[in-house]
Amino acid sequence: MQEREEKKIALELLETEQAYVNRLHLLDQVFYTELMKEAKNGKTVPEEVVKMIFSNISSIYQFHAKFFLPELQKRMEDWSCNPRIGDVIQKLAPFLKMYGEYVKNFDKAVELITVWSEKSPPFQDLIADIQKRKACANLTLQHHMLEPVQRIPRYELLLKDYVRKLPPESPDRDDAEKALEMIFMVAKHSNAAIAEMERLQNLWVVYQRLGLEDDIVDPSNELIKEGPIQKISTRNNSTSEKYLFLFNNMLLYCVPKVIQVGAEFQVHLRINVDSMKVRELNDAQFPHTFLVSGKQRTLELQAR
Repeated sequence: MQEREEKKIALELLETEQAYVNRLHLLDQVFYTELMKEAKNGKTVPEEVVKMIFSNISSIYQFHAKFFLPELQKRMEDWSCNPRIGDVIQKLAPFLKMYGEYVKNFDKAVELITVWSEKSPPFQDLIADIQKRKACANLTLQHHMLEPVQRIPRYELLLKDYVRKLPPESPDRDDAEKALEMIFMVAKHSNAAIAEMERLQNLWVVYQRLGLEDDIVDPSNELIKEGPIQKISTRNNSTSEKYLFLFNNMLLYCVPKVIQVGAEFQVHLRINVDSMKVRELNDAQFPHTFLVSGKQRTLELQAR
């Protein structure tokens, strides 16, 4: 009974892998190949765009079709005398790190399909034509492209289930547990790649809003908080709208530009965090006020 349970999961892994390889074949050998052919003829979109949409799908397809699937098939044929899959997954798991690139590129790829479908009717027509084929099963290109993004979490679930069903004395227990750990690390690697890409993208947008000042643009900076603030002028008891960007290493005190051509803000003052002091004030006339002082000057600010 126990062996039947684990064999059932191993078979499910094999069956889903076969279906997955078919999906990868469709993406790489049909969509990518045909769109690339038309791009080379100069009829649809630049070749670079097609390459950017499909990222490293060819490598992923080759890996699964030529290595992972055949290894699983072999193992299932020998199941009666060698009931194990942990070692196979362990051996091939490091290659799954190549998914990081594909997953990181996914949002950009979907955006490119939308943009170029509007720009180039022949491009849109070719995709629509391929989507009508039986192999597409009435699903869109974007739907098929989502499959590799979901594949590693699927391995993780199946393998977790497999390990749970294994009896403690199973010869595959050690290998299967190690394999699960490796798949978990790959999933983490993939998520970290996405998080890092989003951080850099957001950072770049902030730098553009600040006018791409040389001494501020640094990929290692981390934006912690940003928002409008009132600057209090003690001379005439008035306030004026300013804007703050707090990074891990500096506070930027900015003035919103009236004519927003290029940059949205002008940096008036930069205070280094390591020499910065912040003190709350009790001012009846201006509530929620505080002092921020750096080496050069002190600002009296009021929050909302």
